[in-house]
Amino acid sequence: MGWKEAAEPVLTRMPTVRRPEGHVPFKRKLAWTAGILVLYFFLTNIDLLGAASGQDIYGQFRSVIAGSQGSLLQVGIGPIVTASIVMQLLGGANLLGLDTDDPRDQVLYQGLQKVLVIAMTALTALPMVFAGGILPAQQSLQLGGFAFSSTEIKLLMFAQIFVGGILILYMDEVVSKWGIGSGIGLFIIAGVSQRLVTGFVQPAAGGFFFDWYRIITGDIAVGSVFSSDGLNTILLGQGDLIALFTTLLIFGIVVYAESVRVEIPLSHARVKGARGRFPVKLIYASVLPMILVRALQANLQFIGQIIETQVGMPSVLGVYGSGGEPVSGFFYYTSPIYSPQDWMWWTAGVDQAWWMVMIRVSIDLAFMVIGGAIFAIFWVETTDMGPDATAQQIQNSGMQIPGFRQNVGVIEKVMERYIPQVTVIGGALVGLLAVWANMLGTIGGVDGTGLLLAVSITYKLYEEIAEEQMMEMHPMMRQMFGGGE
Repeated sequence: MGWKEAAEPVLTRMPTVRRPEGHVPFKRKLAWTAGILVLYFFLTNIDLLGAASGQDIYGQFRSVIAGSQGSLLQVGIGPIVTASIVMQLLGGANLLGLDTDDPRDQVLYQGLQKVLVIAMTALTALPMVFAGGILPAQQSLQLGGFAFSSTEIKLLMFAQIFVGGILILYMDEVVSKWGIGSGIGLFIIAGVSQRLVTGFVQPAAGGFFFDWYRIITGDIAVGSVFSSDGLNTILLGQGDLIALFTTLLIFGIVVYAESVRVEIPLSHARVKGARGRFPVKLIYASVLPMILVRALQANLQFIGQIIETQVGMPSVLGVYGSGGEPVSGFFYYTSPIYSPQDWMWWTAGVDQAWWMVMIRVSIDLAFMVIGGAIFAIFWVETTDMGPDATAQQIQNSGMQIPGFRQNVGVIEKVMERYIPQVTVIGGALVGLLAVWANMLGTIGGVDGTGLLLAVSITYKLYEEIAEEQMMEMHPMMRQMFGGGE
């Protein structure tokens, strides 16, 4: 008996959100999406019972992982992303033996991924609670008529984090089946947008507009604009002009890159005059594979913090400072650049030698560019966007490329001229942009990857909403594209 036969009774019985049997009206999809978004914000504001405020283990990764430190959604989408990485690697190496075109194997794949997410939620929450990532607010807790010891408080916190991880898993499934876009994308947009708005308008020190009000009124001393101190204050300090410029430029570059495409002409084999185009975008694999790259870095740093707090770490692997961040060793060199203060060695905030900083920058850049290209390839192959799957879809739709025989092999060869090259270039470009945004800084301290994701997902969400509205206005188009009645 193979593993599929042994695991099928469990995997096919995993709780799942029922798919809609027919067409879901646009307004209902919008209502489901808005409802899940409200629920997400509600859950991120529910503090963990018995927990004390502490350092966020995810740190700057929080804008990519979503969720909120110390809340019910402590782990955010981290377990979902980690499970996706594992499934993509196993599927890409063909170790699962599952054919995603087979309905039975599709159910097994989805069930296996769900089991993996549940396991990753537990594995992520355990060290957070029991390795000192989240500390109990007190050694004992009186709740109603029950008294909880320190260990029982930790178990209570673990249970809350675990429940939050399961909730976000099914919230994502609800949006994917009944709403617009995906839950993961929606939560990333929500988290990044919140930090951006806060970075612009918060009525306290640190808000862009408030800081400029203080500069104009003289509360913040700038001195001579042409002096090094004055320029530093305006560009990198409270003025944050470089952060503003970087944020706006990233928005513009991503929107422009989403519109750059190679359009392959198509014509219907039987219906004369019926023509179309297949667009191969510059960012063909989208920005979503960057979540997987950043998640790998987050998990690596997470492991380093666990080793440091539990067993102590050899200096060659890492020396940690008072703030809980590595200051030398392997884990320092593999930690991402978060802000200008992390690499500008001539400033007062950097204690490392210039050559250590440059090694760290080079490793981060190589990891993001090469990792972005590799995961983009994995993403394309596992989401049926590769040349073979695309050629089969075009063939099944009755379309063909003018001037070529109507043959799936011929179409695949044409697709192979564009898709693999564009996938690699787009993935590498996104990785480069993410590192560049982090090095120059952004408004609200949003991680560069998070900003890229938010802009790209918002752009795609806009396209999907426009398409949904068009389908709603013209039901015949929905039938042509297989949308049901």
